[in-house]
Amino acid sequence: MSFEYLADPQRPAWSDQLPGKPEPYFLARGEGEHAKLFADTFTVLVSGDETAGQFGMFTATCPSGDIIPTHAHADTHETFYIVDGSVRLFVQLADGQKISRLLTEGDFGFVPAGLAHAYRVEKAATMLGVSSGGFERFFQQMGTLADTIDPGSPPYIPGFPRMQAAAAAHRMQFLPEFDWPEA
Repeated sequence: MSFEYLADPQRPAWSDQLPGKPEPYFLARGEGEHAKLFADTFTVLVSGDETAGQFGMFTATCPSGDIIPTHAHADTHETFYIVDGSVRLFVQLADGQKISRLLTEGDFGFVPAGLAHAYRVEKAATMLGVSSGGFERFFQQMGTLADTIDPGSPPYIPGFPRMQAAAAAHRMQFLPEFDWPEA
């Protein structure tokens, strides 16, 4: 398992939970690699290391009212499966049309690479995401490592240089001037 990009050289409690190579393993509820980013806690369940770069899978535990700013991924497709709660997903289609959809428990959304998107948590939510192998490490690179999922812990707001570095490493672009129609 490789974490060269982490500023904190201390190993988190979860550092040996994923094998770092393609072999069977199991995680109990609450296990995985946790990182706090803004008010959310992202937990990597399987990474590109375990899937030979094919895909990564993670959860996001998000408080109500949380807003993830508009961004686009150059070559990463993104999925949103709502385990519980509700999330409004905003997407700009290839023809420029801006749409949104309220996703609730059991709903699924898919955003192809290259499309601008954002989301707002309407009711505290847990989401399951699958992405191209390697992107799941974005949350650890931009956020701060955490030993557990603790919704009561303070938000982690990264500095702009850290945001830029994580975005560049994962071929992602933030679009701060983007406006969405009210939903």
